[in-house]
Amino acid sequence: MAESHLLLLSLLCSLFVYQCHGACAEVDSDTEAVAGKGFKLGCISCKRRSEVDGSATVEWYFRPKGEADFVHIYTYNEDGPTIVDDHFMDRVDWNGSKRSNDIQDGSIYVLNVTLNDTGTYQCFFHRILFYANYEYNTIVSKVVHLNVVRKATRGTASIVSEVMMYVSIIGLQVWLLIEMIYCYRKISAAGEEALREAANAEYLAIASESKDNCAGVQVGE
Repeated sequence: MAESHLLLLSLLCSLFVYQCHGACAEVDSDTEAVAGKGFKLGCISCKRRSEVDGSATVEWYFRPKGEADFVHIYTYNEDGPTIVDDHFMDRVDWNGSKRSNDIQDGSIYVLNVTLNDTGTYQCFFHRILFYANYEYNTIVSKVVHLNVVRKATRGTASIVSEVMMYVSIIGLQVWLLIEMIYCYRKISAAGEEALREAANAEYLAIASESKDNCAGVQVGE
């Protein structure tokens, strides 16, 4: 009986791990890059029917700041990556799903970002879902508004996080000091109580001894 319960628990754990491993979350891309450094342009499109086989092609387009039109810069499909625009030649690496045509993460990594890379990026997922009797085509697009700065700036969230960290440290130190004072007073009170009890015991012992001595003297007389 115990072995059957153990086997069932093992199967449930395995199923849970498998489902977690295959989970997909559509996280928005960062939008601020620093000139001269690399930057990941995030683009994730989770497939709604995970049990259905699929295949996807990802295309990236770029519209420079102040321009009206998008230009095609990058394509990734079952044949691999293709950099289309000369401005990004040798500066773009695939940073998305690997070893699978069923792409859900279409992120790319831009090397040596320049101020001219500021603008709007748009990625397209051209996905085909393979059902038993037909194929279903979908197109999903994501937009990233990228701002390239000369020097990294600290966001409000970072500042608030650091302030909260210092407040927590100070709060813990104050709490520890209060606990130390409380413990010291408790130990001190316990020590005084022990001294009083020892003194009372000694007094009682002396009184008892004196009483015995007096009784012995009276008997002797």
